[in-house]
Amino acid sequence: MSQEDMFTESISYGSLGIIAMDSCKALGDKVNSYIASWRKNRKSKYSDEPEYHNYQRDSYLIDINCPRFGTGEAKCVIKESVRGKDIFILLDVCNYSMKYTVCGHENHYSPDDHYQDLKRVIAAISGKARRITVIMPFLYESRQHKRSARESLDCAIALQELVAMGVDSIVTFDAHDPRVQNAIPFNSFENVQPAYQFIKALIKNVPDLKLDNSRNLMIISPDEGAMGRAVYFATVLGADMGMFYKRRDYTRIVDGRNPIVAHEFLGTDVDGKDVIILDDMISSGESMIDTARELKKRNAGRIFVCTTFGIFTNGLEKFDKAFEEGIIYRVVSTNLIYQTPELLSREWYISADMSKYIALLIDALNHDASISEYLSPTERIHNLLEKFKNGELK
Repeated sequence: MSQEDMFTESISYGSLGIIAMDSCKALGDKVNSYIASWRKNRKSKYSDEPEYHNYQRDSYLIDINCPRFGTGEAKCVIKESVRGKDIFILLDVCNYSMKYTVCGHENHYSPDDHYQDLKRVIAAISGKARRITVIMPFLYESRQHKRSARESLDCAIALQELVAMGVDSIVTFDAHDPRVQNAIPFNSFENVQPAYQFIKALIKNVPDLKLDNSRNLMIISPDEGAMGRAVYFATVLGADMGMFYKRRDYTRIVDGRNPIVAHEFLGTDVDGKDVIILDDMISSGESMIDTARELKKRNAGRIFVCTTFGIFTNGLEKFDKAFEEGIIYRVVSTNLIYQTPELLSREWYISADMSKYIALLIDALNHDASISEYLSPTERIHNLLEKFKNGELK
């Protein structure tokens, strides 16, 4: 039975409600549009049942507001009933474009502010919802996932706090270290990879990219932490894989971390090959550009960077320069977090749209259906590559 057939043979867990926080409005609108269009044309065997009456709607978005007082404090107001609903909350903790005023001074939202607003929404729901799922693409405090000194474990604390407030399930994308889910072992925690969307974005925007064998392509992990992503990519594409490891100076700390002394490469020859570098995020981008320079020293061909979260904390100038110098050919990142108009206008940037993927996850979860085929996209990737090779992609 196909997934669509299964939806017509079952009733949803509860009336669907999507809360798209202000940080995630554009993405939430796209997700809502997909689900509304699918369900409008879906013929269910339970269409005459009372539980089905709210199934087909023009919008599943729930209107909320998080106004702030002059002190900078805030509250959440939910403007419609959520009783008995299956609630999905979408938020982007990296959206720094939002602002608020404190005693006349303008502040930009930090991840802490977004996380506090999430808790305000959950508190306003007040246990009335049938189930709460939080979709947080960039997992709050995920870079502080382990203790290496006398320091806080912020991500684990946040996960436990959300569960204690009544959150049933958490969905995130490409977590810095998914083992942080051990902090909430009795609750659902889904770590989703955007591998399919990366490949789709690449072949649609770079039609001459050769994905047929390891003679033309190589997958690179910029450090040991990204090895899992690179191994999967290399396996589904039939390409070779290489990796860099960072030699650090552990006698000094600069900007909160030990500075990198050198990037050492392990792998086969990259001479003349197109290269895809994979990582979970671009923060300042220095490490990614250093990796690309090292590959160019080894006569690599075009260098593509695929990263789930393009944050670019130090601006775009370094990537502009790397593009002009031929160090980096294209950067692919998702719309799971805020993208500036300047970034979207860059010739070297490709945006991978994740809205349909999130809509599929929400639609399936609302039916209590398995999402394993979405979490492991190997078959879809192979079908996509087959269409690409046969020239069937539109």
